[in-house]
Amino acid sequence: PRYRGVIERGPPVIMNAAVTNNNNTVTAPRGARRVSGGAARRVAAVTRGAPCRATSMPGTPTTKLKDLKNCIEAQQFDAEMLKELFVVADAMAEVKPGSPESRMLQGFNMATLFYEPSTRTRLSFEGAMGKLGGGILSTESAGEYSSAAKGETLEDTIRTVEGYADIIVLRHFSAGAARRAANAADTPVINAGDGPGQHPTQALLDTYTIYNELGRLENLKIGLVGDLANGRTVRSLASMMTNFSDVSFYFIAPDVVKMGQDIKDELDEKGIAWEESEDLLGVASEVDVLYQTRIQKERFGDRLDEYEACRGVYTVDANVMDAMRRDAIVMHPLPRLDEITTEVDSDPRAAYFRQARNGLYVRMALLKVLLKV
Repeated sequence: PRYRGVIERGPPVIMNAAVTNNNNTVTAPRGARRVSGGAARRVAAVTRGAPCRATSMPGTPTTKLKDLKNCIEAQQFDAEMLKELFVVADAMAEVKPGSPESRMLQGFNMATLFYEPSTRTRLSFEGAMGKLGGGILSTESAGEYSSAAKGETLEDTIRTVEGYADIIVLRHFSAGAARRAANAADTPVINAGDGPGQHPTQALLDTYTIYNELGRLENLKIGLVGDLANGRTVRSLASMMTNFSDVSFYFIAPDVVKMGQDIKDELDEKGIAWEESEDLLGVASEVDVLYQTRIQKERFGDRLDEYEACRGVYTVDANVMDAMRRDAIVMHPLPRLDEITTEVDSDPRAAYFRQARNGLYVRMALLKVLLKV
């Protein structure tokens, strides 16, 4: 059968008449034009075995995705749910202004309640809702400018806001806050990061990015670098990747911000291999994905001496890139400080800005799924 297949990194590029082989992978038809630059890298991703995924807008989910009410933690998703969500995300990348798809959430309101600073997460959620025709009710500094400053509880805030909105996106400084909000609400709640706890939508877009960049989610070696104790992004990604076979992790972090024992126990329970290392260059030469993170100063409180001791210990620079394989990628949830030098940005293996862009498509897909459209 013939499909419209996603064959390029970043915003999907369509090649009509791409065909699937017996392994359900995309191959370009005979006589397809030669491409160069970014398009060539995307075709290369196909030849490595990236699955063909439809780009017409899917209907009602057929996996357990159809029963998803809230998005609170990475552990809610299994492999089939992820693959189905990513098909929707592929289609979202093709939505054009003025098209019928761009109005699918017309009449719905989304409230973004952010008690911590955010650029990418808040703007990508609001951009996602806007691109699908929905309304946006937004507060960036909810702790300072909402009734929380007067002592209102989170539960009361949620019960009030759900009277105005059909879905709530919450970022909070306390681990477990999203679960509390979901327990108080009848409308869907999305966890946009709760302190050092979880960041499931970041894990979704990270997993989607790995799939788009490398063409697979199995048989991967992933190096997680930096603040692994406070980094909710890497904690959520580690949990989400347990859905796939033959995945292993390297943890590279200063002593005071090593990966938490709860994540190590979860990996052990699910048979996922992991090891801790201090050798960034050695790990870089082995992995398919090198995921760097910022040392989070805001989590140290008055322990600034510990923060300064951690900052700059592990930096991804030209030397690290030289050690990496040609088909590996570097990811980062952003913002970065100096843990990835700017000289890396021009390397085609630097995927972090493509990663950020993917957040828009994944969050568009998630809004569609949770609002049952």
